[in-house]
Amino acid sequence: MNIILSDNQDITRAGMQFILSSVEGAESRQADDKYELMEQLRQHPDSIVVLDYTLFDINDVEELQILHDRFPLARWILFSVDLSIDFVRRVIAMGNNCSVLLKESSMHEIRECIGYASRRQRYICQRTAEMLFAPSSVSSQDEEDVKLTRTETEILKDIALGMTTKEIAEKRFSSFHTVNTHRKNIFRKLGVNNVHEATKYALRAGLIDSAEYYI
Repeated sequence: MNIILSDNQDITRAGMQFILSSVEGAESRQADDKYELMEQLRQHPDSIVVLDYTLFDINDVEELQILHDRFPLARWILFSVDLSIDFVRRVIAMGNNCSVLLKESSMHEIRECIGYASRRQRYICQRTAEMLFAPSSVSSQDEEDVKLTRTETEILKDIALGMTTKEIAEKRFSSFHTVNTHRKNIFRKLGVNNVHEATKYALRAGLIDSAEYYI
């Protein structure tokens, strides 16, 4: 059983490698970016991918869907700190080879999820399941209720103007990881899941004007 760890946090990688060391037949590899992940999937198409979507260089759920469709034999475990319910629903809709696991999950849940994935079964951790079946609430937020920091506002504007995470990091003399973390926090605060939705918010909030956007 080949497992690809696609997570840019060293502590998470070390923890997952420790857990996998006790899983019979498990062999783990690391992917540092999307292109390395694709190359490993070409060599090992029947792999389990443990992916922190919020810290990896995948722009939105549509891009994740493309990877899912391109490598249909792969099993995907979305392993993150924070995922919106709308995102989780769209991941579940991709098929039974997509599982969702929050980083607050217990060791038992993590091992159980890996076992489910190895059998090509979907696994949803308890906390995510509770959120999915909770009474529906309004997911969209009024602009006045959203509290972005100055840095987050500046990064949101750059995102809306079409800059990539790498370009924003170079502009701000920051690391890719730092900007990606800001991006995750912005999307969470706005209740959005992709660049298109974030851009619509930036236009409504007056951070950019339509003329600037369409240049």
